[in-house]
Amino acid sequence: MTGITIDITAEPFVFPARPAELALIVIDMQRDFAEPGGFGASLGNDVSRITKIVPDVKRLIQGFRDAGLPVIHTMECHRPDLSDLPPAKRNRGNPSLKIGDLGPMGRVLITGEPGTAILPELAPIAGEIVIEKPGKGAFYATELGDLLKERGITQLVFAGVTTEVCVQTTMREANDRGYECLLAEEATESYFPEFKAAAIAMIRAQGAIVGWTAHVDDILEGLAHA
Repeated sequence: MTGITIDITAEPFVFPARPAELALIVIDMQRDFAEPGGFGASLGNDVSRITKIVPDVKRLIQGFRDAGLPVIHTMECHRPDLSDLPPAKRNRGNPSLKIGDLGPMGRVLITGEPGTAILPELAPIAGEIVIEKPGKGAFYATELGDLLKERGITQLVFAGVTTEVCVQTTMREANDRGYECLLAEEATESYFPEFKAAAIAMIRAQGAIVGWTAHVDDILEGLAHA
């Protein structure tokens, strides 16, 4: 695949994918954000909006696996002693369960707890990178940048949740570091449909100022030609 470029139909214009330099990043598809009793629900959100994208995320992951391309998973979580959790983050949002509290699925967003786990349908397989991140962006206080550089990755396709927070934050971090970024529209979601729409519009505004957006089917079609 070295040197090959595949045009993927996207907005605001075609995304020129280089399969040898391309990876998928699946952001925070965790039980705590997608299941009743988790952190997302404790904030009063409708978590069914998150679970509805699981089939499309799964299709996208499988497409990358079938093409022999890297799949990277992220998990937002903190140390059991909360030493990497700023008080300002723990106290925001007025949730009924704060990060670190004991909930129906163990301590909320704590490394190793049941609720922190990635949804079983989307679980990583052997050899796939899993990044545990204490912030909204996946580059902050993690080894992600070094791992991408080691593998010669310069282009990133994004899926996961939520569109306007952790997904968009990581895309902006990646854009600032020189990566070309493509968001899979059906494979990302927000608890607030208007926030997803606004984030997508911002990402691809002004000639893809942050990145491109594309439909999952168009991304998979491009991968099939790789």
